[in-house]
Amino acid sequence: MSRIIQLLYLMLPVYLANMAPPFTKFWPWWNRPISEKWLGAHKTVVGFSFGIAAGVLTAFIQSRIDWQGAAIPMEQWLAIGVACGLGAMVGDSAKSFIKRRLAIEPGHSWFPADQLDFVVGGLIALSFWVDLSWTDVAWILALSLAGDIIVNQMSFRLGIRDTKW
Repeated sequence: MSRIIQLLYLMLPVYLANMAPPFTKFWPWWNRPISEKWLGAHKTVVGFSFGIAAGVLTAFIQSRIDWQGAAIPMEQWLAIGVACGLGAMVGDSAKSFIKRRLAIEPGHSWFPADQLDFVVGGLIALSFWVDLSWTDVAWILALSLAGDIIVNQMSFRLGIRDTKW
C-alpha cells in the first residue's frame, strides 16, 4: 500500500496540472484558444498556462514537505513542476490534436485516451528524474484511469466541466 501512496504522491503535480484548466472557464478576461482548428476551442492559452502553474505550485508545496517516501529529488522542484505541468498539458493537447484529425468532435468521449493522455505526458516528463518499473507504470495507469473517471463525474455534476469525461 505504501508504494501506491508513493506513486500517487509522485503523480500529484501531473494530476493537479490536469485539473486546473477547466477552472479557467470562470476566468473573466482574455482566454483565447491555442488553435481552434488543430486542438478545438476549449484548449486555451490561459488553461494551458494554469496547468503548468498548478504543476509548479504542487511541486513547490511538495518540496516543503519533508516526506521520506517521496520518490523525486525535491531540490529540483521547479524543473519537476514545469515538466509535470508541461507533460500533462502537452499529453492532453496531443490527444486533442489526434481527435481532431480523426474527426472526433470536442466533448465527445474517446475512451481511454481522454482519461490517460495527461498521465502518459506526465510519465514521460517524470522519466528524466524517476526510474519506474513496469508494475509502477501499470499501477499509475490503472489508478489514474479510475480516479479520472470519478473526478470528471464529480466536476461535471458541480458544473466545472461541460462533459463527463
